[in-house]
Amino acid sequence: MNLESSIQSIVKDAVSKLYALEVELAQIQIQKTRKDFKGDLTVVTFPFVKAAKKSPEATGQEIGEYLQANNGLITGFNVIKGFLNLNISKNYWLQLLNKIRSADNFGYNMDGDCEIMMVEYSSPNTNKPLHLGHIRNNLLGYSIAQIQQANGWKVVKTNIVNDRGIHICKSMLAWKLFGNGETPESSGLKGDHLVGKYYVEFDKAYKAEVKALIEKGMTEDDAKKSAPLIQQAQQMLVAWENHDPEVYALWEMMNGWVYAGFDETYKQLGVDFDKIYYESRTYLDGKAKVEEGLRNGVFYKREDGSVWADLTADGLDEKLLLRADGTSVYMTQDIGTAALRYNEYDIKKMVYVVGNEQNYHFQVLALLLDKLGFEWGKDLVHFSYGMVELPEGKMKSREGTVVDADDLISEMIDTACETARELGKLDQSSEEEIEKIARMVGLGALKYFILKVDPKKNMTFNPKESIDFNGNTGPFIQYTHARIKSVLRKVDELNIATDVPVTENLPLSDKESNLVQLLSLFPAIVREAGQEFSPAVIANYIYELVKEYNQFYHDFSILREENPELKYFRIVLSAAIADAIKKGMYLLGIDVPERM
Repeated sequence: MNLESSIQSIVKDAVSKLYALEVELAQIQIQKTRKDFKGDLTVVTFPFVKAAKKSPEATGQEIGEYLQANNGLITGFNVIKGFLNLNISKNYWLQLLNKIRSADNFGYNMDGDCEIMMVEYSSPNTNKPLHLGHIRNNLLGYSIAQIQQANGWKVVKTNIVNDRGIHICKSMLAWKLFGNGETPESSGLKGDHLVGKYYVEFDKAYKAEVKALIEKGMTEDDAKKSAPLIQQAQQMLVAWENHDPEVYALWEMMNGWVYAGFDETYKQLGVDFDKIYYESRTYLDGKAKVEEGLRNGVFYKREDGSVWADLTADGLDEKLLLRADGTSVYMTQDIGTAALRYNEYDIKKMVYVVGNEQNYHFQVLALLLDKLGFEWGKDLVHFSYGMVELPEGKMKSREGTVVDADDLISEMIDTACETARELGKLDQSSEEEIEKIARMVGLGALKYFILKVDPKKNMTFNPKESIDFNGNTGPFIQYTHARIKSVLRKVDELNIATDVPVTENLPLSDKESNLVQLLSLFPAIVREAGQEFSPAVIANYIYELVKEYNQFYHDFSILREENPELKYFRIVLSAAIADAIKKGMYLLGIDVPERM
């Protein structure tokens, strides 16, 4: 039983004895005492006022006196209006710290039933390199997978690569027309960057064609449909679906360049996958399911041969599933991929990490899967998150104005190194250590700044702000971990044994007992982050823990404390907090340095 539950039980007993009032534990509101009041936990007394036939203040006073007289856990109290602030015995916090340090894998809730949760993230197109938007997606997806695994799920991390479609053909066509045989080797460019270059080239040439047609008197809509380049790209897509040897060979070559580039970026970012699906291999399964639905009257065909789903009875609109030329749309392949996944894995929960601009898409997907007879269709989870921008504004891939993921990662590492040198934090480090720490801090800054934000919100990523070694940043947390590790190394040098329990009846300060209390919340925070699918819950908890520890570190001596038992307590507390920092940051996909 945790502390809040214990307090609920003794309050339940108190109001029963004092007022003959029987209440459910859930009706007794317990919260952490506000920082501007004295106390550890607060009981809301308003629900008991009617039975007590007294004011909220008098009711709180009476309950407080009863609790202090009848339970050794409560050593004092005060009443502010209808709020009863309780002081918890210092020995309770000492006992709790001993339990925390002896717990197996403290913080992680590994007693789950190990059912399978599949988490899909990344989902890149093979016509361009990964950019800042992909970074937020990958970091959220990877962290969600880590958090759910810490909550007892068997997690399968998966990626669906969008490697076919009209956008892919645009890059292919532009390379064929303008590339002169350029390769990653001949250009010195990563493969995904090279292919992305031709996606931009296509858009430039296409816009020029559209402009010329408009100047000749054609409407903009007709010009966009009639431009020779877009018609050639559409013909190339049909040829690809018909397995034209020349088109297919070009597609395989350029996709191979992109995959090599993606793998390098994923490795740099520190994310991985257990299973990768390719749209080029799943869209046929989707087409088969759509055709089956057509035969069964679930879908209908229009005069031009296109296949549609009529969802108006469900409050939505009509949805295209197959074009008139027989080619697939995204929805088609998503149907096929979902069916394939459930055939391959005994999935209990399927989570799609996709931006909020696709909310409607996943609403439709769940409905279509249900109509096709898949019982699990309506249980799909779309983890919808907001967009990420730079202070300069929005990004557009086709116009070449995106923030490239590789460039951003490199910039973050360089900036971290420069900032750390300026602050003198690497003065005692070798060049090899400097490189390792700069990478750890640069990536930590990037990841933490993105993950600390409520995923549902749009955000602006500010590289300079993220590298700050003070405030709610990754480097601040990483530096604190390194600071604690420095203290613990000195403990080893002094041969202080740290494998015995902390002594009880120590004169703890409020700050020390508050730190133990905050530390004890870690398992509940991990559970909450799992229930809400929110890495931000972990990030902001770790920041609060680190902020409180730094205040403690500033106000109290550890190794110079004259009371040996109190010194030992502070060493053990510091080690436990370092462990929680490392575990919490691990759930965010962030490494923490041992020295800095």
